[in-house]
Amino acid sequence: MRVGFVGLGIMGSRMAANLAGAGHELTVWNRTRAKADDWAANHGGGVVDTPAGVAAAAEVVVTMVVDGAQVEAVLLGPGGVAEGAGQPAEHPGRGGDRLLCVDMSTIAPRDARRIGGALDERGIGFMDAPVTGSSPRAQDGTLTIMAGGEPADFERARPLLEAMGEVVLHTGALGDGQTIKVVNNAVAAVNAAVAGQALLVGAQAGVDLDALETVMGAGSGASAMLALKARPMREHDYETLFKLEHMLKDVRLCLEAAEEAGASFPFALEVERILAETAGRGLGERDFAALIEVLETREGARL
Repeated sequence: MRVGFVGLGIMGSRMAANLAGAGHELTVWNRTRAKADDWAANHGGGVVDTPAGVAAAAEVVVTMVVDGAQVEAVLLGPGGVAEGAGQPAEHPGRGGDRLLCVDMSTIAPRDARRIGGALDERGIGFMDAPVTGSSPRAQDGTLTIMAGGEPADFERARPLLEAMGEVVLHTGALGDGQTIKVVNNAVAAVNAAVAGQALLVGAQAGVDLDALETVMGAGSGASAMLALKARPMREHDYETLFKLEHMLKDVRLCLEAAEEAGASFPFALEVERILAETAGRGLGERDFAALIEVLETREGARL
């Protein structure tokens, strides 16, 4: 399939590499041109100067950027995908199908629906298909992907999604994938904070933290966040797998979605405060394991 890929950051570069490895023909664009050139030098494919150029060369365009504003800019803004889409008849390689955009960023569900509606008015299909799993899972193609949109669009995109993910789900209508994603990430952030608090309790109680971590990991206290973040928190190693500022954005999106639904999520509200305080210390670009810094300050103790 001829695929356009917009956004070659920590996650996008690895996801695009898996598409290329699966035999798809890629045309890529990145805000920093040098990153796109480097990616193409390693994986093949073409590099263009605008998202419109990506659309002109593709049957399906995948976007993997930071937030709703960036998604809207690359799809609907000047030089965006919508400008380069043309009409189905102008692109016989699409088999008469309209261009399909698959946004794999994490954005507000309402933004996904609004952007999808604007693209539909221009004759362009749209799905929200956010992912869960940090850069190692993006690297080995084992992400979990939750896609919202029309069933026919999902089936059309399925070969691409399966090249990037191990668990690929059609979750419902447009925007539903984003709702599930931000709820999941809020739970992950809460789990990471609880794991950090548990380690601090153990440290202050004087127990062997290796033993505590092993027992929790083998028992009912186990979680993916314990497995992924306990060691970085204990070692204060915040090498970025998932930026703290991105997790803060996702938790805030979850709180907004909860409010719109008339639901409360007090645990997510508390972890939002922890993440915001950590970001305020200049750690927003580091991995969200850095939230342990705030927890340590609150306890007056250090791992």
